[in-house]
Amino acid sequence: MILAVLSALAEPTRLEAMRRLADGSEHCVSELTRKLGATQSRMLRHMQVLRQAGLVLGRREVRWVRYRINPELSPSLACLVEAALDRQVMVTERTA
Repeated sequence: MILAVLSALAEPTRLEAMRRLADGSEHCVSELTRKLGATQSRMLRHMQVLRQAGLVLGRREVRWVRYRINPELSPSLACLVEAALDRQVMVTERTA
């Protein structure tokens, strides 16, 4: 799993998408496309990679999918993401 996370964060567009999502709100692909200057198909692929790595969750809202950082990242993954983004991410505490 750690390899998938590192690989997902290694791509500049995905890393910048994660920075945008780190504000704690949800963003749709069209927003991210506009802000990051990527094509819609490319941005969809980037979000799929982030979702497969377990970093983001998508919520369907009519014809849009709104993405946010997975609030249930393990503490070690949350620290890794925070280090990569150089900012704190919104995650929930997990009880053992």
